[in-house]
Amino acid sequence: MDKIIDILDSIAYEKGLKIEDVENALKEALIKTAEKMVDPTLRFDAEIDRENKKLELFQKIEVVENEDEKLLEDGVDEYENIISKENFISFDEAKKIDTDLEIGDFVNYDLEFENMGRNAATILHNNFEYRIQRFLEETLLSKYKNKIGKTISGSVTRVDRQENTFVEIGEVRGMLPRKSRIKGESFKVGDTVKAVVKSVNIDKTNGLIVEISRTSPKFLESLLRLEVPELKDEIIAIEASARIPGSRAKIALSTTDAQVDPIGSIVGVKGVRVMAVSAQLHGENIDCVEYSDMPEMFISRALSPAIISSVKIEKYAEHGEKGKAVVTIPDDQKSKAIGKAGLNIRLASMLTKYDIELKEIGGATVGTTNKEKEERTTDTASLEALFK
Repeated sequence: MDKIIDILDSIAYEKGLKIEDVENALKEALIKTAEKMVDPTLRFDAEIDRENKKLELFQKIEVVENEDEKLLEDGVDEYENIISKENFISFDEAKKIDTDLEIGDFVNYDLEFENMGRNAATILHNNFEYRIQRFLEETLLSKYKNKIGKTISGSVTRVDRQENTFVEIGEVRGMLPRKSRIKGESFKVGDTVKAVVKSVNIDKTNGLIVEISRTSPKFLESLLRLEVPELKDEIIAIEASARIPGSRAKIALSTTDAQVDPIGSIVGVKGVRVMAVSAQLHGENIDCVEYSDMPEMFISRALSPAIISSVKIEKYAEHGEKGKAVVTIPDDQKSKAIGKAGLNIRLASMLTKYDIELKEIGGATVGTTNKEKEERTTDTASLEALFK
């Protein structure tokens, strides 16, 4: 083991791991090997001497009181593992070895790895490889968790029978489930896919899986940040967003600079910015509204292009719970407020977190039957759950 330090440094460099993690992996593997080859009830430890380029493996024996019961019979630790009485030495016996030893100190007995038998090297290799793989997974897990909500791109490597699309993203594999794909889209091997990182998990069968999405509102927000410098510089902020993927979306904008028009900045000259993002979303129409802290004003703007007469809040939205608002509109604004196939009112409800009930001037409720109201509410809730 003379070259052990050089080997560890090489592994750390090639795998992109911290040298401390690689050293700990080897020490843990050595301890497990010693337990397997010598005695699992004994305590072992290992140290790496970088100065002398040596690896030290030893048995640890704890110094206890002369009358301690641990010297008389085997016990169990906090994990209910058997601990041999051979792990302990009396204070008087310890003093014969080293007069400076105190209660609670350890006496270390060096072990020669080469004397453990033919199978020891194989067991050590398997244990070490297993721990290096765990460190790699933990490093990648941390790296890609920091990318949640950010846009990535990769090449399609496989499409399975359930139409889940697998994408190569750097060192890991991303999965775009069918439900997270915009309606009408299809991909084949070799295509480049851009999506937002939705979640990162470790699967026992497939290892580290990065779930990506093209239907999440976060994907729309991420694309806009790439296209609009004012968003990246935090001069403009996206306060809320809602999507019916591939059809229509609404975003609520605010700004910290009174001289900046948030909607104009997002749309761009002749709509060039917003159209560039729309093209990446299968032609999805994107509506921009100015955010307001006043829910009445926010709801009125969210129902654009309809002109609203008044908004009455019946229940305020609180901590994840939706509120309820009654919106009065002129008769000729009814179709604009509802929108084609009800898209406008659904998106407004998703954006503002309010159930919206429309009433025509004069007292008539738009969609007079309870059944229609229930269907609209159910549809909105279903869409929110689907595109959350």
